[in-house]
Amino acid sequence: MSLSRRGLLAVTGAAGAVGAFAASTTGAAAVGERGGGHGGGRGRVRTGFDRLAADGYDLLDGQRVGVVTNPTGITSDVRHIVDVMHADDRVNLTAVFGPEHGFRGTAQAGGSEGRYDDPATGLPVYDTYLKSGRPLADIFTASGVDTVVFDIQDAGARFYTYIWTLYDCMVAASLAGKRFVVLDRPNPVTGRAALGPVLDRAFATFVGREPIAQAHGMTVTELARLFNGEFLTTPVPLETVKMSGWRRSDFFDETGLPWVPPSPNMPTPETALVYSGTCLFEGTNLSEGRGTTRPFELLGAEGIDRRWAEAANAAGLRGVDFREAYFAPTFSKFQGKTIGGVQLHVHDRQLFDPVRTGIGLLVTAKRSWSGFAWRPDNWIDKLTGNTRVRTMIDAGAGTDEVVGAWRSDLAAFRAVRREYLLYR
Repeated sequence: MSLSRRGLLAVTGAAGAVGAFAASTTGAAAVGERGGGHGGGRGRVRTGFDRLAADGYDLLDGQRVGVVTNPTGITSDVRHIVDVMHADDRVNLTAVFGPEHGFRGTAQAGGSEGRYDDPATGLPVYDTYLKSGRPLADIFTASGVDTVVFDIQDAGARFYTYIWTLYDCMVAASLAGKRFVVLDRPNPVTGRAALGPVLDRAFATFVGREPIAQAHGMTVTELARLFNGEFLTTPVPLETVKMSGWRRSDFFDETGLPWVPPSPNMPTPETALVYSGTCLFEGTNLSEGRGTTRPFELLGAEGIDRRWAEAANAAGLRGVDFREAYFAPTFSKFQGKTIGGVQLHVHDRQLFDPVRTGIGLLVTAKRSWSGFAWRPDNWIDKLTGNTRVRTMIDAGAGTDEVVGAWRSDLAAFRAVRREYLLYR
């Protein structure tokens, strides 16, 4: 399977001429490495924005700046970066761009806040959700900005849409002739490894534009470098500002940073830990826990009893136990109805593999509950990036067989991914 539009995803030379072009013409490496190392200790990570501000915003000097962000764009003392920059004479902040859920985060899944003027700052807020290509480039042009800055907390999964907001904004900035700056934040579930199936471009949507793994194991600056080097037809003038103090083995609670839910159904870092696996239940007739206080940790449907939890606990899924659970979602699937299912309890996050666990839960759900069905639109194929997961489970394949089917594609992606990693 070829992962790259221009054949740059060979094991050797993956950075390629395009990656070299971006680095040599924009100074990305110099900014990313400024002040390098891991800081004074592991208890406090400094985000890309913290380092940008500490440098006096030199990277933005003389620029009209627009920021793509949401409620997660905060400083270590929980002030929003838009408010901070708006109050600082060293930054000419002229626009804000809101993704899915909106700049201030008031919209539910599949929604946005639209175009408005921010009451706190008076800045114009433009809606980027479901906009890409020339229409999004026209928004950047109309805003009058010279530089687009991206600062949003990711959750580590291919189908978490903010990384495709990043991608779409990079493409649009390239079309509009804008500089693009990405400020880094931690991958909350570590950056140790890429896991799961790699997207087949035939299934590209807003939950997966390009062929990366289901759990990518990268930070947003690393992804930006990969997107620019491998997937953008015309690379954007890209600069990145690294974190200091972050290691690839760090879970979010080891960073010392405050957690702000990146979206309404991502309330805690524990949600992010399971999300890259259990979000697959969006592609089924089971509830994925939306409308509960534990989305993606609670899964279930009417008619499910303790047999599913028993089967899941017997499936050899490491680092996690499954509790028989009953719950009544307040919205989404089975709203107001009491349903049965399981709750995940991760007891060893070093051993826990969220994607394999998600597959194991799909396999055991189908085998233990006669009412199991895929969504009629085969949304599961968009989430997994292929038809194999669905068709293999329907054919009776077990967890190990399904997981083994993506081994070669994943190995190829991991080889390319290594070329763009910035942290140890």
